[in-house]
Amino acid sequence: MTAPAGGAGRSPRDVRVLVVEDEPLVASAHAQYVRELARFELAGAAGTVREAVAQLKAAAAAGRPVDLVLLDLDLPDGHGLDLVRSLRAARWTGDVIAVTSTRDLAAVRSAVSLGVVQYLLKPFARRSFEDKLTRYLDYRAQLAADGGGPLGQDDVDRAFAALRTPGEASTALPSGLVAETVDAVRRAVAAAPSSASEVAASCGTSRVTARRYLEHLTEVGELERHQRYGGTGRPEVEYRPARRGR
Repeated sequence: MTAPAGGAGRSPRDVRVLVVEDEPLVASAHAQYVRELARFELAGAAGTVREAVAQLKAAAAAGRPVDLVLLDLDLPDGHGLDLVRSLRAARWTGDVIAVTSTRDLAAVRSAVSLGVVQYLLKPFARRSFEDKLTRYLDYRAQLAADGGGPLGQDDVDRAFAALRTPGEASTALPSGLVAETVDAVRRAVAAAPSSASEVAASCGTSRVTARRYLEHLTEVGELERHQRYGGTGRPEVEYRPARRGR
C-alpha cells in the first residue's frame, strides 16, 4: 500500500475514520457515534482484515486517505494487531485506537509497541468513546500547532498529555450495566420520548431495570426527564434525548 499522508500534523480538516468491527450491530453503533462527532468523518466500516485493507487502499487511491482506524482486535480472518503490523510495514502513517474486549497484557504491550494511540475496553459508555476521540483530536492539534516544525520537549509532553483522560473511570459504565442494553435504551428513546415502562417493553427488560439505564443516561447528560400529562392520576416521567448546545 502506498503510504497516505495520514496521522497528525496535517492541515486542519475532518478526521477520516474507518471502523473495523466484525459484529454488525456494534459496528453500526460505533459508526453512528463517529457520524455525530464534530470534526470527524466516517470513511467506512469493515468486518474483516481483508475488507479493512481493501478500504484503506481504495481511500488512499482516491486521494481521501483514512487518518484513524478504530480497531477491534478479534477479527474473523486475523488478529487486529497483525493488521497494524502489515500497515506499518507498508508505511501507512495513520493512527489506530483499539476498541476491544481483549484485556491480556501481551496484547496491550504489543499495541503500545505498534503505536496504537488509545485503548478502549468494551463494554463502555458512549461518553468514554466520545472522550477518547476528543482527546485524539486534541493530540493531533497539539502536534500540528507549530506548523510541522521541530517539536520541543514541552510540545511533545503536551501532545501525549492530551491523550490522557483525567478521571476516566467516571465515564465507565456503573457495575451491572451492559453496553448492549445501554444502546438498546438509547435507540428506544431516540425513536420516541418514552417512559420506563415503554422502554422496558421495547427492550425486553423489567421496568426497574429500564429505569436504572434511563437514569444513568440522564446522569451522564444524554437524556432529559420531562413530565407527561394527559392520563389519569399522577403525571408520568418520560425521557427524551438531551438538547445539544444549551
